[in-house]
Amino acid sequence: MDVDIWAWVGGTQRELHEAGNTGLAMALGDVPAQALEGRFAQLDVVAPAIAQHAGSLEKPWLEFFARYWHLLGRVGDRAMGAVALDDAASLVDFAQRDDVRDCPAAPGAVELLTMTQANADGPGYAEIRLAALNTALDGVTPDSLAFPGLATQYVAALMDAGQAAEAVAYAEAAVERLRGAGREASWELGAASARALLAAGRPEDALTALDASTEFKPDDPVAKGRREALLRSQVLAALGRMQEAVDALPDLDVVGDHAREWVEWAHTVRMLASGGSIANTWQLGRILRQWMTYFENVGGHRARFELALTAGHLAVARQGLWQARLLADYAEAVLADLRVTEGLAERVAELRAAADAEELPPPGPRDELVAYFDAADGRTADPERWVGWLWPLSGTDLEATRRHTTTLGFLGYAPVGADLYWKTVAEDGDPAAAGDEDLSYLTGLLIEARQDERVETLAARLPETRSHLTLARLHRARERWEETAAEAEQAVAHDGGLEARRLWSGAVQQLGDNAKAAEILKPLLDSGESEEEDVWRLIVLSTAVEDWATVRAAGAKLGMPIEPGEGPIEEEWHLVRVILPAPDGSQREVLAVRTGPATARLAIPQPRGMEYNAGDVVVIDPRPLEPIPENEQERESFVIPFAGVTMLRPGGYTSWFFDGAAPSEDEWAEFNEVLAERGWPMWVYSEENYRVTHPATGEQLPGVFGWIAIPPTVRPAELDAVLDDVTEQWSHPLAWLDLAREVGIEAERHERISKEYGL
Repeated sequence: MDVDIWAWVGGTQRELHEAGNTGLAMALGDVPAQALEGRFAQLDVVAPAIAQHAGSLEKPWLEFFARYWHLLGRVGDRAMGAVALDDAASLVDFAQRDDVRDCPAAPGAVELLTMTQANADGPGYAEIRLAALNTALDGVTPDSLAFPGLATQYVAALMDAGQAAEAVAYAEAAVERLRGAGREASWELGAASARALLAAGRPEDALTALDASTEFKPDDPVAKGRREALLRSQVLAALGRMQEAVDALPDLDVVGDHAREWVEWAHTVRMLASGGSIANTWQLGRILRQWMTYFENVGGHRARFELALTAGHLAVARQGLWQARLLADYAEAVLADLRVTEGLAERVAELRAAADAEELPPPGPRDELVAYFDAADGRTADPERWVGWLWPLSGTDLEATRRHTTTLGFLGYAPVGADLYWKTVAEDGDPAAAGDEDLSYLTGLLIEARQDERVETLAARLPETRSHLTLARLHRARERWEETAAEAEQAVAHDGGLEARRLWSGAVQQLGDNAKAAEILKPLLDSGESEEEDVWRLIVLSTAVEDWATVRAAGAKLGMPIEPGEGPIEEEWHLVRVILPAPDGSQREVLAVRTGPATARLAIPQPRGMEYNAGDVVVIDPRPLEPIPENEQERESFVIPFAGVTMLRPGGYTSWFFDGAAPSEDEWAEFNEVLAERGWPMWVYSEENYRVTHPATGEQLPGVFGWIAIPPTVRPAELDAVLDDVTEQWSHPLAWLDLAREVGIEAERHERISKEYGL
């Protein structure tokens, strides 16, 4: 079937618009961008919703489209492996249905399945991937939308199978086949060719291939820059051109959010660090350990094995030998999750042998190491070395054990620290006799190490107050709010202190009872044990339930200049930006006027379908989401962003859409003035490059569209009359079709304007 998939998307959007599914139509067009731009929180909400709705509408192509992009967002940039295998296999089955297989994007399901398998264990699934891709490619010609992606994955599978020369030949043949069909290779296929050449021991040719592919159009334009720079750095390092490789290497803050680049980046850093071209620090080791934890959670088994070995050799190079030994153990344990392990045990043994080097001598006598640790500069001290130095004391000296195990947790080895601390406090000692600090540290390590049974065992051996507090900490970490509230309430009843009250209030708030959460915190106002964050939290909770007396009392405790009185606080403070949720899972930034310690009145009209609008008063979290600039000039124009918490009082405003050719400056000034005089908020949503078509000449004219909000006391007919009057003499008419239909006045004229100007 000769179908342009993007033309199909556009056509489907029009169908959905005409059927009244405007929200679904708008979301559909944004799903690919969400997957490629890394807006995963939004994608994880929107794509499944579209797929479910498509199923109810009996539109299987639409369902496939949504499921495809959602899965790509998971197994592409996020590099999910084993956790996504079932979903990837299910999508392949779905693509083979009679009512789906003719979709031009259907072969892409096989591409995603092989990507998922590669994420889980590339070499382990290599033969299975090659077989599946062979079958898929048999039914796909080079002029197909799916061909470049399938060919790219075939090259990657050949490399994972250890067939680098065959991968080179296949990549070159695929590029030629595309050229023969009048198409250019994707950048991803060109990059795969360069990787194959590098794997085949031909770095000069790899660099030539990479240079040749740089102008190829990428399938993922957002990622191309960093992925090309990373591959170039790797090739240059292989050529021994170390400074050029360092210059090309993307910074950690560039790749840090993109899991599919992590293994390659770490491998390149190891090459560069071995020659002293780049710093090899404990901070690097901590990051690599965090990446391993990520791949544990998503089933990236081969990735965590490779990262463990890379991190282990880097640790050896900076004499973090204890870490290298732990990483060798970690890598060995991963072997059980891999399908193919040939040669891997030997690589683990190589790391172990390297880790048997002599440890660095400590900075002082053994019995003085705790004092040396405490005297060390927190900014410049190397925690990795301190773990090694304190290890001989850990488990025998309580002060040393505290510092050693918490530092292990800081570096990403919470389970190891938890085991050592547990032995000291719970096995060799009596936890009931331990200090609050030790119990807090131990509980935190056990929770971080996900040793929940030990936390429960610990709680059972503690006095009642400490027992309830320990369990409340565990339930809070696992987001079990009812259990948290119950345990924390018991801890408060037995004089559990400030932490217990915070845990109780927070859990009750999560359960939706703001009034009770505020009542729990109220005693802190007069107790003297509260901190500023507690008072602010009480202000937010009390505002949400309109307990204005408590808001005023808490504000006075903070020294806030609130006008005396009773009832709602409705002052005019300053402009703020309120961050609110949008129906598609994204967030919207709405300009507002702060009216009190934790309230703001929205000033910008919102499109139809939003749960809030101009005139609404919302509760805000008073903690700024961005730091206030230190520069005075920047501070003058800075509008502080705050997170919206909940709706307090709807204003009842209704928004109406307008669209058309942009008027002159004088006409626009009058338009704004007329609306402002009436207190009707207006906001332009169109970009500067928005254009409409002159109906007589076909000339592209600057356009403008936006929304006007009117309060519940104003009838739509009044707005229609005002707009008609103020725009009557304009050179080009403005259209407000929905409003005209609502009031039943001249709807045909607005339909004609919309059609003639291409609105």
